[in-house]
Amino acid sequence: MQHSESIWPLYVTLKAKQVTVGRWTQTNYEVDSLLPASGEKPEGAHLVAIELFLDERANYRLNLDLDNPKLFIICDDKGDGVPVPMSVTANQNIAAGALEGDTPVLTCAIPEAIGCWIESFITRHGEAPIQAHRRKHIDVRGEVKARGEGA
Repeated sequence: MQHSESIWPLYVTLKAKQVTVGRWTQTNYEVDSLLPASGEKPEGAHLVAIELFLDERANYRLNLDLDNPKLFIICDDKGDGVPVPMSVTANQNIAAGALEGDTPVLTCAIPEAIGCWIESFITRHGEAPIQAHRRKHIDVRGEVKARGEGA
């Protein structure tokens, strides 16, 4: 896997963290390191890639404009409770879709180099308009529309 204009291979390592919730202790996982896959693979690291898509530029912009932009590591759950990183995205909607499907998603701050790379991708291909879709059956302003009155 080669680094390109739209793909950046990364090594992701996770670490287990014991968390106490009430009287119970559980194991949660978090991103320990996120490194470019240009060198030797660290022990326990998983090779994944972040891939940028033209139709997701508006979502990347929304993420980059946040006070704390994030990368989302989408994992596979093999059934043993240990997440296995499968892909990385900067698109919050992709992460939300994975979470809705009960797929584990971990987050980490966007490293400056990756943030600059995403920014240059957006600049090179142009800003995409943010499209918000409203449901037509909902009157979002709370106005009462009387149908057929006044005729």
